[in-house]
Amino acid sequence: MGVSGADGTATGKRPNGQLSSWFRRSGWSKGELARQVNRRARQMGAHHISTDTSRVRRWLDGEQPREPIPRILSELFSERFGTVVAVEDLGLRSAHQSPSVSGVDLPWAAPQTISLISEFSRSDLMLARRGFLGTSLALAAGPALVEPMQRWLVPTSPADQDGAGSAAARRPSRLSTPELDLLESTTVMFRQWDAQCGGGLRRKAVVGQLHEVTDLLQEPQSDGTTRRLFRCAAELSELAGWMSYDVGLQPNAQKYFVLALHAAKEAGDKALGSYILSSMSRQMIHVGRPDDALELIHLAQYGSRGCATARTQSMLYAMEARAYANMGQPGKCKRAVRMAENTFADAGDDGEPEPDWIRFFSEAELNGENAHSYRDLAYVAGRSPTYASLAEPVMTRAVELFEKDEEHQRSYALNLVGMATVHLLKREPERSTPLIKEALAIAKKVRSERVNTRLRKTVATATRDFGDVSEISQLTEQLTEEIPETAEAV
Repeated sequence: MGVSGADGTATGKRPNGQLSSWFRRSGWSKGELARQVNRRARQMGAHHISTDTSRVRRWLDGEQPREPIPRILSELFSERFGTVVAVEDLGLRSAHQSPSVSGVDLPWAAPQTISLISEFSRSDLMLARRGFLGTSLALAAGPALVEPMQRWLVPTSPADQDGAGSAAARRPSRLSTPELDLLESTTVMFRQWDAQCGGGLRRKAVVGQLHEVTDLLQEPQSDGTTRRLFRCAAELSELAGWMSYDVGLQPNAQKYFVLALHAAKEAGDKALGSYILSSMSRQMIHVGRPDDALELIHLAQYGSRGCATARTQSMLYAMEARAYANMGQPGKCKRAVRMAENTFADAGDDGEPEPDWIRFFSEAELNGENAHSYRDLAYVAGRSPTYASLAEPVMTRAVELFEKDEEHQRSYALNLVGMATVHLLKREPERSTPLIKEALAIAKKVRSERVNTRLRKTVATATRDFGDVSEISQLTEQLTEEIPETAEAV
């Protein structure tokens, strides 16, 4: 008979062949997997989780762990293999949740969108107050993700705009214009905090503000006010998703992105919808699904044709290049890079004001994205020094520009790490060391698990390939001391 415990429930003694297969291929020891589970649990705030080698052995023998262990294992194996490894693929069971909470295939209608955002943000806040972040959501991928998002393009039927909508148009707004302006300026402030300090510092505040906006949307408002509130909800939901992505809560991030796209549709803002899809695309690249990323970017480009500014179009081309790079298609990647550069040259020429959400896509960000595309090509092509050489001058320019940008410190750190990886690809370890040290200094100031993870992976790679170089051998100890693996995501 199996033994139940704090993070496991007893089942029969039939071994879990699926989990055992993934575990063997991972190359991890039982102790390594246990340590990674504990680290991820701490990041989520689940401090009651304390896994050891005997617990891992019992999982392999058929014990079914309780949430959040199945989701943590799904995320760890997904990152290890560069593809989505679902809970079910591991022979594990996840807690049942209603489709309204767990899925991404949601109804495209205003009342349901308001209700779903309200429900999900409230659940997130309640879990955060209890010191446990995250739910048993699963990350969607492939047709299960892309096909529901394609309905973003379906026009709202005239019947949906009659009746109640006409009554709302005649109804006086409950919110004054200065109050709406203040709501929108608060979103701008949150976005600045995220860029400066990382997603871990103000995530709960953004989720709380999002929940407040859904309360306002449930009150009688005029059509114009309702559209502005939906736009505000879309921006806050995207930002909550981005912050969740930054601290490693991938399923939560995806859910917020999906809800943001629904809100953008209700606001009638196709350009904002394309930006949200680009965030979803970036996440799919991160979890090793560049084919899904490409489909989402193409959907964004098609849906925003004729309304996206040159800066937004350039950003979409840059993300298209990243997808092609990770798919190992250099010709299409280079063409998308050129389109991003050429389109960016027209940014701001029409004199039209641009929304705040695209302000981040500066010359520095353009160079950073394109350099990472070349760097990714180098990895896909078997650590090709040719593509690494293409990346070097572009990444150098990105680092130079971000060094002068006090607002986007997380981006500066990420590009410093990117520059370090380029030097490692070119077998220049001594040039990578000062860059890693500078990124470490910034990482201590920002709350970004994404920065920390990239630093850990880069230092691990440097140590593996150039451990005999004295400067490199000292990095592991410095990393452990300055970025301990106990940071909490909030």
